[in-house]
Amino acid sequence: MTNLADWLVHLENLHPKGQAGIELGLERVRQVKEALGQRQHCPVIMVGGTNGKGSTCAYLESIIDRAGYKVGCYTSPHLLAYNERIRLNGRSVSDAALCAAFARVEAARQGAGNVVLTYFEFGTLAAWEVFAAAGVEAAILEIGLGGRLDAVNVYDADVAIVTTIALDHTEWLGPDRENIGFEKAGIYRPGRPALCADPSPPQSLLDHAASIGADLRLIGRDFGFGRDPEDRLQWRWWCRSGGKLLKRTLAYPGLRGVTQLHNAAVALAALDALGDRLPVTMQAIRPGLIATELPGRFQVIPGRPAIVLDVGHNPQAISVLADNLTGMGFFERTHAVVGMLADKDIRGALLPLRDKVDFWHAATLGGPRGTPAESLAAIIAAAGLGGKIICHASPQAAMQAAKGQAVESDRIAVFGSFLTVAGALEALRAKA
Repeated sequence: MTNLADWLVHLENLHPKGQAGIELGLERVRQVKEALGQRQHCPVIMVGGTNGKGSTCAYLESIIDRAGYKVGCYTSPHLLAYNERIRLNGRSVSDAALCAAFARVEAARQGAGNVVLTYFEFGTLAAWEVFAAAGVEAAILEIGLGGRLDAVNVYDADVAIVTTIALDHTEWLGPDRENIGFEKAGIYRPGRPALCADPSPPQSLLDHAASIGADLRLIGRDFGFGRDPEDRLQWRWWCRSGGKLLKRTLAYPGLRGVTQLHNAAVALAALDALGDRLPVTMQAIRPGLIATELPGRFQVIPGRPAIVLDVGHNPQAISVLADNLTGMGFFERTHAVVGMLADKDIRGALLPLRDKVDFWHAATLGGPRGTPAESLAAIIAAAGLGGKIICHASPQAAMQAAKGQAVESDRIAVFGSFLTVAGALEALRAKA
């Protein structure tokens, strides 16, 4: 392989199901990890949960960077370029660094008996190779799916975070929150800080944390947040730390939406838990929160009509999106550009938007998991969500059509999948 494109094709071809291949389990990735001789050389913060993982990682990354440390962050999936998955101090890693890491993983994979890795497993091992080569002083690792059997869980978290527990990926994680909670709690470690930002965690998560002796810290009990009654531009964070109650008044974080306070609160609690190994000061926390950016998380593109990009793709996430849209103020009409994967609860996810959309631009997503626009349109119509429905061959075409139809007093909301937001971004960049 001579370039990144060649390597990514190789990664897809390793597994029978290509990039979309999901095969939970740690044995394969552990074999290759051992062949690589990987050792943990810095504090590791592991972030799992149904929604809010990417935002929580972004807050941690921004603050740790501001504190002067070399920080590595591994997230997934990406929007436009694979390099986005692996960042060093907020910047996507170079093609050269990625190719070198892929080469080391491939050599170890072959040396371990041609272990068949999935696309995600290969990339996870490569991310650690990048971090080791760069000598990062802190590593933030986002769980891909579930937790207990996710490839990222082959590493040991010094602090583990579960953001929220909701119904998603039920075919792999189980049919209800109790099953899913148990899977996500699998990233907790005995004797180490185990944080949960879900205000109503499943009993299975609580029981698992207790059974292994994890240092469980819950939102609302051990840390939390509230609004500042005297200043609408600030919020208050608190945390029980070392037998004391810490309280801080902070400017609102850079990412929009009330739910972001849950993510910011748990990120700050995680940093407090690591204070002895990775101390950060308020001089890093304050600007770090404000400067946090993450494409596709209720991202509002400047200009008219207003364009909102959100990768929300399950009932919990789109319910939050609906609330955030309501809080934006008055717009003449709302145009929705939506494309979703067939393994999602499409009807349940879209119900919070009933009577809030004037024009549905349904987009076909490609690949074996993609939903045709016509099927999406049928679900929207059968659910009685209101609005006119128009079908398009791709998110790019849907975005172009919505942009052409919308007037300055309208807004366009793009959501349903990373693929949908990526396609819309490509269309917007082509027009720029």
